[in-house]
Amino acid sequence: MSEEEIRFLPYEQAMQIVAAIQEEEDIKEPDHRILTVYNKDDKEICWFDFEEVMAEIGPVDKSEQKDVVAEYILHRIPDWALDI
Repeated sequence: MSEEEIRFLPYEQAMQIVAAIQEEEDIKEPDHRILTVYNKDDKEICWFDFEEVMAEIGPVDKSEQKDVVAEYILHRIPDWALDI
């Protein structure tokens, strides 16, 4: 059985549906942070592992971190998010 390929929304379309990206505690794992993505109806779209995202983006000035993380995530919103 092969894994289904994840397709991402175009950046412009992701910007239209994403209302917020919140750093939160993972309720299943203490001391683990996630980045939860919400749409304009305040519904959870998806989430990203905080440590994985930070490792991917590399060292970033603290003043730019929020914007860099948002850009990273907006390029990785799965296409199924439109169905939420």
